[in-house]
Amino acid sequence: MTAIRSVVLVGLFSAKDRSYQAQLDALDARVVALGGQVLGRFVQRRGVSDGGVRLMAAPLSRRFLIRPGKLNEIVTACSDMNIDAVVFVNDLSTYQRRWLSARLGRPVLAQTDLDPSARSIINPGRSRPRPGQDDKGRRYRSRR
Repeated sequence: MTAIRSVVLVGLFSAKDRSYQAQLDALDARVVALGGQVLGRFVQRRGVSDGGVRLMAAPLSRRFLIRPGKLNEIVTACSDMNIDAVVFVNDLSTYQRRWLSARLGRPVLAQTDLDPSARSIINPGRSRPRPGQDDKGRRYRSRR
């Protein structure tokens, strides 16, 4: 896999969250410290809507986390600027990571993937199988 040099940052934030710029600045600094360059930022704000306050922290889309319009903006920017990867401030499920990566056409990372304790930044969605297990986590016995 080629090195990740250029990224865009993306975040879903509640309308009540006043510190979203500081969170993006901190993530920007982490990317730069790892040798990357941030070429853009995309913010999806979620205001109080029909769902009420209890849904404020829930993703807008189970599959993509953000709305389709914002996703299209990110797709266009990634192809125009030749972006290597997209880094989300939010935690992503394996399901979201897979769909976002397919739609964006490039690796999708979460903020936690940039931590030094993260197992693998090369392929963050999958971990290596433990000894005695295949790649789907099923146990097997070695035959000698």
